[in-house]
Amino acid sequence: MKYSQIDNTLFIKNRKNFTNKLNANSVAFFNSNDIYPVSADSTLPFEQHRDIFYLSGIDQEESILVLFPDSINESFKEILFIRETNDHIVHWEGEKLTKSDAFEISGIKNVHWLGEFDKILGKILKEVDHVYINTNEHYRQNVETQTREDRFIEKLKNFGGLSFKKSNPILQYQRSVKDEIELSLIKKACEITKKGFERVLGFVEPGVWEYEIEAEFSHEFLKNRSKRFAYTPIIASGKNSNYLHYIKNNKQCVDGEIILMDVGAEYANYSSDMTRTIPVNGRFTERQKTVYNAVLNVKNEVTKLLRPGILWADYHKEVGKIMTSELLRINLLDKSDVQNETKNKPAYKKYFSHGTSHHLGLDTHDYCDLKIPFEKNNVLTVEPGIYIMEEEFGIRLEDDVVINDSGDPTNLMIDIPIEIDHIESLMNSK
Repeated sequence: MKYSQIDNTLFIKNRKNFTNKLNANSVAFFNSNDIYPVSADSTLPFEQHRDIFYLSGIDQEESILVLFPDSINESFKEILFIRETNDHIVHWEGEKLTKSDAFEISGIKNVHWLGEFDKILGKILKEVDHVYINTNEHYRQNVETQTREDRFIEKLKNFGGLSFKKSNPILQYQRSVKDEIELSLIKKACEITKKGFERVLGFVEPGVWEYEIEAEFSHEFLKNRSKRFAYTPIIASGKNSNYLHYIKNNKQCVDGEIILMDVGAEYANYSSDMTRTIPVNGRFTERQKTVYNAVLNVKNEVTKLLRPGILWADYHKEVGKIMTSELLRINLLDKSDVQNETKNKPAYKKYFSHGTSHHLGLDTHDYCDLKIPFEKNNVLTVEPGIYIMEEEFGIRLEDDVVINDSGDPTNLMIDIPIEIDHIESLMNSK
């Protein structure tokens, strides 16, 4: 791992909070992700399942976490199974976790080799009343791929007579409220993103290619111990800035255009998520400034709405009102547009078609329960945009914020340039 080891009190606390929500005499299982093949003997880089990482800090393939807090056998209350290594594996793949390594990372005393799992599993299942399985129930989940977790659930069904419950509803809430250690890791990811953006401001000029800008971000991220982008980067110049999920990044940037850059570094598996829009030649046109400042005004105003007790749905209604006001001010909408809007098709959606905020954490679109009010230590993005297809440009601005007990949220990206004068100054000082 490229990141510094995380204080294991985070994982100890996370496990305690999770097991406190389990039914009596229950066991919960968490599996690592698979290593996914590409073709022949090549694979995609391993990405740990965020739930087992959240509860243990273990960032290695073929690991299993077992939580059975009510077991009469002390050695079954918390168990971590990891892949047994040998000289051959070390020679070809490098060092793997030892049992003592796994204990130091997780705080779990009972660490076993994976080969012992089936024998211990049989003993545990004879004791329990309920088995918690870990299915993916994120509101945006739409990928149909059989996972290691799926195969394990099928294996459990072969035992027969088990009462199944779900871990995900517990984690949907728990993971959305961040610990101070988690906040520091997200802040670190934001700081790395800042370095990447400042590097790009000194690099961009007419004639550069979108993929070259992506490479500049990647260089700075890796240099600062981020192993990758937190999500597939969007580097969208000219008309591409109107395409919300544009990821080709293969167009040359032309004098007079703007570049919308939706990028973020990860750090220790925690995400940052930033969007900035800059002029290719270092100077915004007056029209670009007008739209840019409208977006910035919306971002600043809607950020103030993110306070404890506010419901997700109510927040987005208020965002719509603020965006409508700005679109009227810059004459993209007129009064008749608003008068003719419907509940299902508000006028502002013509120029602002996506949501304004999502939870952020171990996943870029992190776990959350949209039916409960915001509360302290929720981390959310704020990302309004205005997209004008007929003028072939769109502008989006995005920061990551932490909800506080009272008052405005804490902006984790407050030091990343966003004001027009600041951006132009930095771009023209090279």
